[in-house]
Amino acid sequence: MTEPMLPVPYRVERRKTQTRDTATLRLVPAGHALPRFRPGQFTMLYARGIGEVAISISGDPSTEDGVLEQTVRDVGAVSHALHDAEPGIVLGVRGPYGRGWDVESARGGDVVIVAGGVGLAPLRPVVLAVLADRAAYGRVVLVAGARTPADFLYRDEFAAWETSIEVRRTVDQPAAGWTGEVGFVTEPLAQVGPFTGRATAFLCGPEPMMRFSAQVLLRAGMAPDDIRVSLERNMQCGTALCGHCQLGPLLLCRDGPVVTYAEAEPLLLVREL
Repeated sequence: MTEPMLPVPYRVERRKTQTRDTATLRLVPAGHALPRFRPGQFTMLYARGIGEVAISISGDPSTEDGVLEQTVRDVGAVSHALHDAEPGIVLGVRGPYGRGWDVESARGGDVVIVAGGVGLAPLRPVVLAVLADRAAYGRVVLVAGARTPADFLYRDEFAAWETSIEVRRTVDQPAAGWTGEVGFVTEPLAQVGPFTGRATAFLCGPEPMMRFSAQVLLRAGMAPDDIRVSLERNMQCGTALCGHCQLGPLLLCRDGPVVTYAEAEPLLLVREL
């Protein structure tokens, strides 16, 4: 085990542009490999001389060679440096941290995955885990929303996913040639239920989207404890020491980022919390 506050070197092996402001980095150990991650966990990625930021792991959870895939949106100085990192660049990585989706506990039931924008990145490991063990799950539905068709992550993977699971995509602003749905994710999501048997939902995206989506699922018969959401706050240490990620009684780098909606709902209803 390495010192938890000391980044280990990882080299960018491949960079793939996803959208106009988002790219996926394939990172390989440049020495010591970090422990295997669980879907829903994150790392602290360090750009030398600039700083570090928390980024969800978006790769295949079955990998055992320490390789990481991390999808980065260019929104600030650190994420800009990470987003633009070309193959050969060495980054610092700490982790993996946090509580994951616990996909295994959904085995034997139906699965609903709801993603808004870049929220699909933390959920991609869920999709890959389910596809790798497809017979262990019942009906599986992915509802993904984006601003425009060009803003969907992993566009080249949807066709393969659709051979094994139901995929519903919707956009806010349709473009020429778009034949899919237009509107919020809650609209196609409302057509997925009702849920009369065992079912688990995984939600990630803007908090209002998750809150409204959870309400749709609750009305369709799903229990709050069976709805899991990934919450984002200002994570600076990853080890529950600095307190920047506090949300009520939770320190999200330790107690999250994934929590049940039963835990999240009373906190998300507090204005500016």
